[in-house]
Amino acid sequence: MFLYKIIMNIGIYIYEKVEVLDFSGPFEVFSTASRIHTDNPFSVSLISQHGKAVAARGGFSVNPHFSFGNCPDPDVLVVPGGIHTGEMEKDDVLKWISSVSERTDITASVCTGVFLLAAAGVVFDGEVVTHHEDMEDLKRLFPELQIVKGRRWIDRGKIITSGGISAGIDMSLHIVSKLAGREHALRTAMQMEYDWRE
Repeated sequence: MFLYKIIMNIGIYIYEKVEVLDFSGPFEVFSTASRIHTDNPFSVSLISQHGKAVAARGGFSVNPHFSFGNCPDPDVLVVPGGIHTGEMEKDDVLKWISSVSERTDITASVCTGVFLLAAAGVVFDGEVVTHHEDMEDLKRLFPELQIVKGRRWIDRGKIITSGGISAGIDMSLHIVSKLAGREHALRTAMQMEYDWRE
């Protein structure tokens, strides 16, 4: 049985030089979780600022479903990492993340996506996690954050942050567990042939 809304909009923000597995891992988790559930509970979409194709890391071209202006309100927003520094300088991007996060049930980051959450004022203190190579930089820029080492993800209720790349898959399965039950998260991991590190 689905624990919350019948259909939840999962919005995944993508941008130039986004890390491929940071967004495609969560996309696979939520789309698989919906496909194998009798109620198809998740509607998953990729969102870019202007709705145009973006070049992810390695030149991987990705077509978003929506732009900021026409996307359905996400119930869950996932902000992946990548070459994030340029995104931190875009006021429109930070304002959008901040505004959307006020209305989400869950806002989550993968890897260096937490830099965008912090720059947008969505997370400003407490425990967070990011890619191990970026922890010192995160602490330097946002010294009020408590950066935790050795954790795949940290769940603070409405805000969930995860470590780098594949940790986003573990975090997304955790979110499925919160929303649709642990049994369904385990079924999703099995369908993906993925060894979920709970």
